[in-house]
Amino acid sequence: MLNKELWKKRIYSILSLDNHPGHIAAGFAVGVFISFTPFFGLHTALAVAAAFLFRLNKLTCITGAWVNTPITMVPVLGISYKLGAFLRGRPIKDLPVSGALEWHNLERYAKSLVLGSSILGFVAAVVSYFLCYYLVLRFRAKDATQAEQAEEMDKVGEELE
Repeated sequence: MLNKELWKKRIYSILSLDNHPGHIAAGFAVGVFISFTPFFGLHTALAVAAAFLFRLNKLTCITGAWVNTPITMVPVLGISYKLGAFLRGRPIKDLPVSGALEWHNLERYAKSLVLGSSILGFVAAVVSYFLCYYLVLRFRAKDATQAEQAEEMDKVGEELE
């Protein structure tokens, strides 16, 4: 399931994209925000739609949408629900999930879930933007050709063609 060489290849392909680092990082950050939403099964479709709508890099946006995996989704949902309930002035208790994590089981907790996951997603997106931007710059600094291209992109402020 976790093929280390495949992940290295994917990360390398993202870091070596021929885009401005801010453009790459923005796509990844939007994808990370989407990954925190409770709309299971729609993360990839939402990432593609957001990439087209906001003219972001599709590869980084989809990759960001896969950050929150099924393994991490349950704890994130619990934290999102508690945060949302707290902000709405509701009593804070565990998210009672009977059965599978399907929308009809979570429907009555939707307001707290969406509020909490939006805030967590926003924080995660901001952190991932700066982390991705830093990693792209650091990666490009190791390669002379990419370092020169990144420096020229920073001067111009946009992508080079």
